[in-house]
Amino acid sequence: MTHIRSHLLAALAVAGIFVTAPAFAQSSACQEGQKILQERQNLIQQVNKLTNGGKNKQIDPRAACTIFSKLVTNGSAGQKWMTDNKDWCQVPDQLVQSFAEDHKRSQQFKGQACGAAAKMAEMEKRAKQQAQQQQGGPASKMGGGLTGTLSVPKGAL
Repeated sequence: MTHIRSHLLAALAVAGIFVTAPAFAQSSACQEGQKILQERQNLIQQVNKLTNGGKNKQIDPRAACTIFSKLVTNGSAGQKWMTDNKDWCQVPDQLVQSFAEDHKRSQQFKGQACGAAAKMAEMEKRAKQQAQQQQGGPASKMGGGLTGTLSVPKGAL
């Protein structure tokens, strides 16, 4: 009888390990989702700081591009996590849908911000090239370049 009881206790102990294992897995999987959502909140706060709470009409496109790129990466990870763990972590359908819509908007904003940042970089590059041409180009060695002035030597002629 003691032999059967020890096997029964061993079987219950093993069953107890398997019963609690899914709870640990659920906990870590759901906590991963919490981390993703917390990171998203932090990124949205950065966007709000960048826009000064909606009061700032001019936004630096380079900074916006960086933040929205991170937001899109976070959104992709969030959508994957929600797809994989929706049932396990009991994520409501409405949250999944609103998250997907928010992710699409983030992608659009990223495209606009990064496009503006690229144009800005190109304009700065052209301005720098023009400044270099005006300062150190061959025209400056010819006595005035494109200004229309010619320096006359001073002294006895």
